[in-house]
This record gives sequence, C-alpha cells and structure tokens, in this order.
Amino acid sequence: MTSAVGNSTSGTPAEILEYDISRPARCPLDPAPAMRARQAEGPLTRVRLWDGTTAWLVTGWDEHRTLLSDQRVSVDPMRPGAPKLSAGEAAMAEALRKQGKSTIGMSFIMRDDPEHNRLRRMATSAFTIKRVEAIRPPTQRVVDDLIDKMLDGPKPTDLVEAFALPVPSLVISELLGVPYDNHEFFQTNSKAIINRHTSGEDRLAARQRLIGYLDELLGERLSKPGEDLLSGLAERVKAGELTREEATEMGVLMLFAGHETTANMITLGTLTLLQHPDQLALLRDSDDPKLIGSAVDELLRRITITHGGLRRVALEDIEIAGQVIRAGEGIITVNETANRDASVFPDPDRLDITRDARCHVTFGYGIHQCLGQPLARMELQVVYPSLLRRIPTLALAADLEEIPFKHDGFVYGAYELPVTW
Repeated sequence: MTSAVGNSTSGTPAEILEYDISRPARCPLDPAPAMRARQAEGPLTRVRLWDGTTAWLVTGWDEHRTLLSDQRVSVDPMRPGAPKLSAGEAAMAEALRKQGKSTIGMSFIMRDDPEHNRLRRMATSAFTIKRVEAIRPPTQRVVDDLIDKMLDGPKPTDLVEAFALPVPSLVISELLGVPYDNHEFFQTNSKAIINRHTSGEDRLAARQRLIGYLDELLGERLSKPGEDLLSGLAERVKAGELTREEATEMGVLMLFAGHETTANMITLGTLTLLQHPDQLALLRDSDDPKLIGSAVDELLRRITITHGGLRRVALEDIEIAGQVIRAGEGIITVNETANRDASVFPDPDRLDITRDARCHVTFGYGIHQCLGQPLARMELQVVYPSLLRRIPTLALAADLEEIPFKHDGFVYGAYELPVTW
C-alpha cells in the first residue's frame, strides 16, 4: 500500500511507503528488505506507520548518530508527534496519560534531560568496567555450569531454554538481588511488553505486575539492605535522592534489559557462527582477548537485535542530509541499516570477526546509549568462546526455515534454537 503525498520540505509529490520491518524466512538475520530499499534511496526517507501517521526513517550511520546526539530531538514517547509502532503501545500511552502519568515508565531511557541525567547517574556506578570485570569469574562459573547440564542432558536441546536465557537471567538476578526462582514471572511479563501484538490493556497489566514485584523487593531492602543493586537504590531512596517509584522503575529497567536483549544476542550470535564455520573456528581456537572482543562487536553489528528502530520526535526544525525535519515530526533511526552502511563498514553483509566494528550503533548513540553495554559485552565474551570450546561439534538440529524467529517483537531473536552435538 502506498500513497502520494506532499514532501514536507519541497512541496513536490513524493511516494511514502508503509513502514515494513518484515524479514524474509530465507535470510532472517539480515535487515528487512524494505529497510534496505529505503537506505538505497538515501539516508532519510518518509514512511507511513500503522495508524496513518508518517515519520522520518533514518537509515544512514552518520545521520543516525547525528540525530541521536542532537538536543533538539526528544526520546519522550508521550510528546505529540512521537511515533508509536503498534496499537498496543499507543493504547498503553493513552491509558497512562488518563491516569495522570507524564511518562511511560522504564525509568530514564524514556526521559529527556535534565531528568534523564539525574536518574541515569544514579545507576552509572553499577555498570562501570571495573565493576563488570569483577563479576567475570562468577559469570564464567554460571556459563560452565549450564554447559555441564546441557552435556549431561538429552539431545537435541533448545539452546534458548537451556542456555541463552538462563545465563543473563542468572547474572542480572544476582546483581540486582532478585530471586532467580521467579525468572518465569519476569520473563513472561517482559515478553508481553515487547511483543508488538500485545494489547494496550495487557501491556499495561504486565508493566504493573513487574512494578509491583520490584516495589515489594525494594520495600524489603529499605528495611533490610544487602550488597545488591536494589539495596543501593533503596539507600538513595532513604537519602531523598530518588522517590520509591523512581527506584522501582529503575529496578524494572535493569531486570528487563539485563536478560531479554543479551539472551537474544547469545541465541542469534551462536546461530550466525554456526552458519559461518570459518569464523566459528577462528573464534573457537583463539584465546586472544582482542579477537574475542572484536568478534563480539562484529556479531553485535551484523545481527542488531533492536527490531523496529529507536523512536524520537523533533523539538525544533532540524536540517540534515538535504531535508528539513519539522518540529513535532516523528523520527525512527534504524540500527540494523546503520550497521550495514557500506560507507562505514566495507562489505557490510560479510561476517568478519577480525573487523574493527566498535563504532556500531547497536547500543544506540549519544546520551541515551545503553548503560548496560559493558555487562552485555562481558557476558558475550564469556559465552561464545566457552560454548564453542566446550562443545566443538555443536550443530543446528533444525533447518533455518523451521526456527521460530521473533518477527512480532521490538527485540529480535528466536523463541527456540534446536541444537545437537
């Protein structure tokens, strides 16, 4: 479906195509063909969303970074003009607005400065390189224990259930101070929130269940603190630096982001390596930390699990790439196409774990880039070499077309990955 409408900058007729993030079954790890087609047209194009509104689609690497670091661009989804990628998301925002809420939650990631900076700095110390490196040995033990259980268990097995999801869930549960016994609860509600087809009512209910759960745990830490991150947030509440609601939302964000994204990267990264045996062998046979680090960044670049782009809205008129984004117009920056920009990454569709891919935008860019990226990188640096060395004959136990990919989510991945050895 297309429609002829006026171009917002020149007034000349232009065709605005539907926003389509569908990935074909034959190459499910590549960006959607429609996104690549828009990239071929230029770094900024217009797309029509599900509700008939339009937004600027940003597919170029340079434009992506420029806009994400521009203070004239807002991350707040409650602002007029901010693009919503599903009816459920729009319905939840409207329900929160009727409740008198000024934000959609998820702590600082959905707020602009100065509130963003005030809240974010409360969590920064938890994810410093030094603190993350201190938990590398216990993370290695978690990984080794799970691999032991896989090797002792039946074949084939589902890598998602047996390994990819438990690794980050166990790590973030320990860091945050959340009982891992409740992992099914927080995983189920997290999945409901990120599924594009979840209704606004169900999405809001899942959000409230997670908030209630973390608020209860925070209450326990207020009276009996420990050494975990929730206890640190509780201390800030006592000191008057955070409200209890702000601390709870921050806990929900850490729990949600700490397992869902990394689990999908473990799954899709392993699948990608299995499809590239030469790169798999290079990584498996190396103990060079530099190569392992570059392999992780190359996999992050090439896969890019952010499915649907990062949403923003212009606060003022912005001139960029020969276009003018008007105040109040929506912006969607597409990570997966920016990471396949040939002007930055030569032969971008090729997996090359020796490539210096550190400038990828998988974690975003600017003030809102992912706070937990040191933790995610460390976990992946432990996971891939350990899995490949301990199970050198690891192989897919299903055809690619049989793997159920998460085409319905804002975070891309696979619901199952059958493997054997």
